[in-house]
Amino acid sequence: MDLHTIETLIRPRSRAELPDWRAGDAWLAGGTWLYSEPQPDLRRLFDLTSLGWPPHHASRGGLTLSATCTVAALDRLELPGAWIAAPLVGQCCRALLGSFKVWNGATVGGNLCLALPAGPIIALATALEGECLLWAPDGSERRLPVTDLVLGPQRTALAPGEILRSLALPAAALSRRTAFRRISLSPHGRSGALLVGTRAADGGFTLTVTASVPRPLRLAFPDLPGRDDLLLAIDAAIPDGRYYDDVHGRPDWRRQVTRLLAVEVRDELAGACP
Repeated sequence: MDLHTIETLIRPRSRAELPDWRAGDAWLAGGTWLYSEPQPDLRRLFDLTSLGWPPHHASRGGLTLSATCTVAALDRLELPGAWIAAPLVGQCCRALLGSFKVWNGATVGGNLCLALPAGPIIALATALEGECLLWAPDGSERRLPVTDLVLGPQRTALAPGEILRSLALPAAALSRRTAFRRISLSPHGRSGALLVGTRAADGGFTLTVTASVPRPLRLAFPDLPGRDDLLLAIDAAIPDGRYYDDVHGRPDWRRQVTRLLAVEVRDELAGACP
């Protein structure tokens, strides 16, 4: 879609070249959502791809993804064998149903900052204890867990002019067993519920719930909970009226499938499922 209100496109080459933020500004990375509907309030776009950030970097401490890393580049990434959570990366990438063009345009940062409940990179980052590095206009930096960055549908903790620079996934989280479940109302529909379970070598279990709730939820247990205990914890964390309601699923349906998928995730990581 043409954005006919845009007057200026700025392509900074370094952080020092970022201009002062003002009303009508927007960051541009892949632009897959930005160009999908009218943006009548926008006047200037700042193209973050001109900053030349490397898409990803792996080290002993974990994996760092730049905000401009595309979904296609993330899906192609080969991770060390010790990081047995690697299949989860591809599973979450494929939960972003889109064309070849979308996959090569949509970015990690865009998915996080758009903050849609069904954002699969949000699920990936939450399950793997992702931490966001944010750049402020005054030159300072701060770090936030993904669960604190995403506050609700299209609502984040980003201050005006603040940039999501990168996402860090720690090696400890990447070294856990994982289980993935997703459901939608149609074969190619937006996720109605997307759940991820992880289990550490010491038995610790976490369950991440996304898509069926307005913001990502991560429940942690010191050991694998029983099925009833898991469902009680879910019901306590997501009381009636807190399930998301839109054209991609009614709250009562989302509650039922969330509880069902949670048990499947728990059973898989218990070894009860193949």
